[in-house]
Amino acid sequence: MKLRTLAAIQSRYSNGGLQLRIHRAFGLLISALSTSSFAQTPVPAPSFMEKVAASESEFQLADANLNGPGSTTLAAAINQARYVLIGEAHFSREIPRFTVALCHLMAPQGLSAIAVETGPEAAQIVNANLRRSDRLARLSKFMSSNPDAMAFQNGRDESDMAAACAREAGPAFQVWGLDQEFFGSSGFLLDDMVAASTGPVAKAAIVRLKELDRAATAEAIASRSPSKFMIYTITDRQMDEARLAIAADGGPRARELFDALSETRSIYLASANGQGDPNGRRARLIKRTLSGYLAKAPTGSRILMKFGDVHTAKGVNNLRQRDLGNFVAERADGEGSSSLHILVMGASGSLGGYNGVDQQVAIQPYTPMSDANYSWLRDALAARPKAMTGSDWLLIDLRRLRGRPTPDMPAGWRQLVQAYDLVAIAPKLTPAFVVGPK
Repeated sequence: MKLRTLAAIQSRYSNGGLQLRIHRAFGLLISALSTSSFAQTPVPAPSFMEKVAASESEFQLADANLNGPGSTTLAAAINQARYVLIGEAHFSREIPRFTVALCHLMAPQGLSAIAVETGPEAAQIVNANLRRSDRLARLSKFMSSNPDAMAFQNGRDESDMAAACAREAGPAFQVWGLDQEFFGSSGFLLDDMVAASTGPVAKAAIVRLKELDRAATAEAIASRSPSKFMIYTITDRQMDEARLAIAADGGPRARELFDALSETRSIYLASANGQGDPNGRRARLIKRTLSGYLAKAPTGSRILMKFGDVHTAKGVNNLRQRDLGNFVAERADGEGSSSLHILVMGASGSLGGYNGVDQQVAIQPYTPMSDANYSWLRDALAARPKAMTGSDWLLIDLRRLRGRPTPDMPAGWRQLVQAYDLVAIAPKLTPAFVVGPK
């Protein structure tokens, strides 16, 4: 018993000595490493512009295909999103072509619709002709008979874009109009009201409105001024009388169409008079209309949205509104899906601009460098990859610039990275043209 105890004690002290030698050796190693690390020069944190350069890549746009390093980033981001939003500069030829490429990327996983900045009733005209071989001829005839009845989708490139996306996505694909109708829409809305009305009181009231509309439209065409359209010239009393008559026996469809006309009038009058809250009213209409479309869409439908860039930004936009972009981002969070917000613009060029009633567009210079809302653009172009050619697009992955901002991050960039996820910049934008005007 004593021998065993002595052996156990010797073994314990022997192991303890070994453990002590190991601890000492480990301590010397840590000390050496610490001394070595203190001797090294700290690596400076990258500057903000270095971070911008690291977030940029180039890509090429060829028909419906994207190529180059940036296309990989775009495809990965789009594949993860249920909602993809394009914030654009209106009436270029290049941005509709870019949109078709996104349809090409989204279609394999299912693409149900493209939501655009036009009215729901105008979108029905678009959908009725979307897959026809004589689509442009029919659209031109409609616009000739109904000047300024449709916003943006009366452009040749926009119409070609919608048709190309329909081919990519399949027979169930639709164009969704989320906005108010355009200021020349009263004529075709009244035609549809007459067809939908079920009683004589409503029909008589609508016929009276049609007489007012014909005279107002003729004056608008002659003067080229949209302020002569009926939505501006009809009185509140005339609107109220028509509303009561249509409510009496017009039926649900006639009431729906009259409500669309009334809301369009209210938004444009408030904007023209500088009274009320036209931007807020419009933003709320867009969100309600989108909710109505989504309620009828199959569960999990993937949607592409294309609006002016002020509407698709997250947070509070430059119009001091929580607009479409913020609404979609919050909805995606709430349903456990995701949204992707892409700002699409050009480095320079020209765009089509409104030129009066029943007129072809006016070509206007596009100079984002001089716009305070794009103060970051000069930095972005200065940091673009050296491998870029004059025909390459530039992609900026803003997600890589989030987190704790560096002290040298300009205010314009801080706002941009919170509003959008990606920026795609064409080397140059060229103007698009509308169909219909003589």
